[in-house]
Amino acid sequence: MSDLAASEQAYSRLAESIRRGVYQPGRRLPGERALAEELQVSRVTIRKALGRLQAEGTVVASAQQGWFVRSPTASQPPTVLQTFTEMARARGLHATSRILESTIRPAALEEATRLHIAPAADVLYLERLRGMGGRPLCLDRSTMPLAMVEPLAQTDLTDRSLYETLETLCGIEVFRSSYSVLAEAADERLAELLEIPLGSPVLVGSEISYTRDDTPINLGCAMHRGDAYRFEADLFRPQA
Repeated sequence: MSDLAASEQAYSRLAESIRRGVYQPGRRLPGERALAEELQVSRVTIRKALGRLQAEGTVVASAQQGWFVRSPTASQPPTVLQTFTEMARARGLHATSRILESTIRPAALEEATRLHIAPAADVLYLERLRGMGGRPLCLDRSTMPLAMVEPLAQTDLTDRSLYETLETLCGIEVFRSSYSVLAEAADERLAELLEIPLGSPVLVGSEISYTRDDTPINLGCAMHRGDAYRFEADLFRPQA
């Protein structure tokens, strides 16, 4: 078999294994030597196949740890308020949501101020682990005035879009969001939930969401895997 044919075959077999889920998103591939033995080709051929997959964005290389299958990337475009579920659908993926906590409690003073509700008024607090393609990608926290979203307290939100359910059950349409992003290091609990090493970078998106009449409806905080989230924006210099 020619080098070109061997490289094409190795590429095709690796790509098919990744497509079928033999090698899961975010997971490390076997070493080059092991792959070469499995596919009965040289390590040079394996490197060429992996390089092609890397150029296509299917795998990523780590100098110390080897090759990894790229995780799905959630990308938030500028000026567009897009839910996690909508981002997944745009990529042909299914968004998952595991409920970690659903609690009714009094609002903290800062929460009450930002939500424009009375101090210690009841809020619904939700903590959800969100994922795409079978991989956990972010820990999502939401705090909402109970008086406005009471039907949610009796609703199972597993694998459901919060904003779509708000509109369906409560007649509330989220119109805009004030949003900021900062970087942090994953603590022990977050690292375990997102299946990343302790101290790995996470991107924390904080927001206040509003209805069309500028009523604040949700204090949100989403902690994304640093390797699985991208915020895009077009920046312009001011004109004189």
